Amino acid sequence: MIGSLQVLLSGIIAGMIIFQAGVVAPALFKNLSAEQAGPFLRAAFPKLFGATFLLGCAALALSLIGNGGTLSKTVFLVTIISMAICYLIIPATNSAKDTGEEGTFKRLHSLSVILTLIVLVLNVIWIFFS
Repeated sequence: MIGSLQVLLSGIIAGMIIFQAGVVAPALFKNLSAEQAGPFLRAAFPKLFGATFLLGCAALALSLIGNGGTLSKTVFLVTIISMAICYLIIPATNSAKDTGEEGTFKRLHSLSVILTLIVLVLNVIWIFFS
């Protein structure tokens, strides 16, 4: 039962990331100007990072309660830490974009993209090994 809940949580995490990054953001930039899409994305991505953080916390708690293996604990701990970092760098990322500091913006944005991809890959791989 606990293992099934963890798989469900990992699936939700992966699905949210794929939907947000693969469907919502590209559709916005295809149909709206950057000035129109920007405010929506600034509102949506903090929610993605926060929700993924909370789902990771729930999955880790289940792993600890159910004596989950090292792999599950590692995946969910990486999920929690990565999403916390992504959430916490949002103000600096937005500030760099707003002030035209393109180098800083690119580094911070790349960090959040890489961390989000790591979370996606780890959760998908974990599903297949659970």
